[in-house]
Amino acid sequence: MDQPNFAGDYDVLLDLVKSRASVRKLKPDPIPDDYVTQILEVGRWAMSGANGQPWDFIVVKNPDTKKALFRAYIEENNDFIYWMEQQREFKLRHPSFQMTHDEALQKHRNEVGWSAAPVLIVIVGDGRRQWATVQGAHTFGRDQSHLTDGLANTSMMMHLAAAALGLGSQHVTIHIQEPFKRILGVPDLLTFSLIMPVGYPAVPPKEGVRRPLEDMVHAERFDLSKYMSNREVIEYLYRLREKTVPVYSHSYAGRPPVPDKAEE
Repeated sequence: MDQPNFAGDYDVLLDLVKSRASVRKLKPDPIPDDYVTQILEVGRWAMSGANGQPWDFIVVKNPDTKKALFRAYIEENNDFIYWMEQQREFKLRHPSFQMTHDEALQKHRNEVGWSAAPVLIVIVGDGRRQWATVQGAHTFGRDQSHLTDGLANTSMMMHLAAAALGLGSQHVTIHIQEPFKRILGVPDLLTFSLIMPVGYPAVPPKEGVRRPLEDMVHAERFDLSKYMSNREVIEYLYRLREKTVPVYSHSYAGRPPVPDKAEE
């Protein structure tokens, strides 16, 4: 029996993956309901341990609800992230947190951010469904390893679906879950994983950048010549920040990053 030839499909997929990017500026223009349904349908077919399918999706369009979620993100989630970032050396902190806490909080309070997106897709997970899989895949508590993997799988597929429809999307990870659960009535037992703003991009596309494939691939055994020492990893992180800080500092802070002495 002849095998089907999917070479053309692969090229389409690769182009889609390479062109997809997180879009932090979305137009408020409405998007068709069919687009949202198509994104969710792709997410429904994501892989999960023993096909437990631990995800649920909440589609949010109400402007007041979107604003409430964004406010919780600024006042709760970002507060946690800010203090976590203070553990880094200054130049390695995320650009939006290369400022004092009060400056960061005030800046975010004055913007609408992803609450202006026409649709928010919220992904929540039910760890009980992941008990369908092998016991060795579980850890204690709600954040079971296969639950986290399953939610990551479905979100990535939905990001690709959005890109295929000409839409932009953003991946907003939630660390402090409880305020968001209260807004949307999510049971405490579930995991409030992330918020995915979806809409038409308000910025032009840009070319993605990745490490060369040959740097990542090892034949038969791990090639120690490709192993990065601690110093090399730190240097690699500095090079990444040198590229991202000028880009993010404008969109997040509205000005260049403050010098080190401002944090002393």
